[in-house]
Amino acid sequence: MFVFRGTFEPAMAVLATWAPHDGVLGLVAPLGLAAAAGDCLVVDLDPAGPLFPGGSSLAKLVADGPRRADLMPARRGLAVLSNGGVGIEAAWEVVTGLTRGWPAVVLRLAAHPPPNLGVPVVPIRPLLPGRLFPNDARPAVYQAAGWGNTLPGPGVVLPRPRAGSWAALLAGRLPRKDRWIRSWERVWRMPWV
Repeated sequence: MFVFRGTFEPAMAVLATWAPHDGVLGLVAPLGLAAAAGDCLVVDLDPAGPLFPGGSSLAKLVADGPRRADLMPARRGLAVLSNGGVGIEAAWEVVTGLTRGWPAVVLRLAAHPPPNLGVPVVPIRPLLPGRLFPNDARPAVYQAAGWGNTLPGPGVVLPRPRAGSWAALLAGRLPRKDRWIRSWERVWRMPWV
């Protein structure tokens, strides 16, 4: 197994998201986290990931080599880079280059257990009644589902999103004055293990 620890030296803020129990949260969580950071790049590290809006992909950057313009923001705001079918190991050099030029980067991981990338991984979990999902005592982000529940472990509880917030993010638009996105700001300040 390829181990990434020690080969990663980002100059800026980098977090990875991992949503093992909910595919929808796995799609919207990295977008919400990135939108809360301001100028941020989301890089999809899942070779079977979705085709986010935009013209390029990580696979294309690996095949053609990144241009200088790819390695830093061209404008303010949120940018998303779909995967395009490339594995983490093959893309790691390009990913490392991207993290050096962007103010903040969110790495979207697949639902299977994440590899040791040497960056903090933020588990994203639905907040459901009872103890349906095992908790490993690490901090996590919990998405409220509309009924009162106690937090099963340490972490942040996100409010229910407004109608249309997730649809806007998935369509490549930022919802204005969105409390769900603002609640992600706390995640950037937490000590993730």
